[in-house]
Amino acid sequence: MLKFVKQHMDSIIGIEIYPMISLLIFFIFFTTLILWAFYTKKEFFSGVENLPLDEDGTYSETGNKIDLP
Repeated sequence: MLKFVKQHMDSIIGIEIYPMISLLIFFIFFTTLILWAFYTKKEFFSGVENLPLDEDGTYSETGNKIDLP
């Protein structure tokens, strides 16, 4: 089965670029995620860390509670 797929993929012209593009997207995404985690203010994380445990977990992006009608 794998031999059939490999032979079929070898017959497609220009397919060797797709693994490189996938690796590049993967690398950029996780590098951005790591940089975001390091440069995000501590107040954001302290506001979000208890959201799953709150009874009424309605908070804005700034960490302030939103009053719902």
